[in-house]
Amino acid sequence: MDAIPPREGTASRPVHGQAALPGKGGLVRIGRAFWNTMGGFREGLATEAAIKQEVALGVLALPVSIFIADNLWVWAALMGSIALMLAAEFLNTAIERLCNHVHPERHEAIKVTKDLASAGVFCVIAITAMVWILAVVDRFFL
Repeated sequence: MDAIPPREGTASRPVHGQAALPGKGGLVRIGRAFWNTMGGFREGLATEAAIKQEVALGVLALPVSIFIADNLWVWAALMGSIALMLAAEFLNTAIERLCNHVHPERHEAIKVTKDLASAGVFCVIAITAMVWILAVVDRFFL
C-alpha cells in the first residue's frame, strides 16, 4: 500500500521551529516546555473551580502531611497522591475544553468522552483518599 504524500510545503517543515526527531531542541525546547507548563497552571488556576479547590487542598495537605508521615516514603505517597489528583484534573480539563472546541453543541459522543474523563478523575480521587486514610490509620491507630 502506498503512503499518502504530504501536502505541498509540509514534508520537512518543523512545527514552531522545532524538529520532531528525538534529541532535537535541547535546553531551548525544555525551557519552552517549562513556560508552556506555567501557562497551563496559570490558566487552570484562573478559570477552573476544581483545580482551584484541589490546589487549596494541596496547600493545606502539605503541613498536615508532615505530622501524618512517619517516614519519607509515606510523605512521598501522601504528596504524590495529591499531585496525581491535580494532574488528572488538568487532563480532564484539557479533554473537556478540546471537546467543547471540536463540537460546541450537545453531542452524545462528546458527553460520553467527558464522562469517561470525569470517571478517571474520580478513580484518582479514590486512590488519594485511600492513601491518606491508610496513612492516618497506620500513624495514629496501629
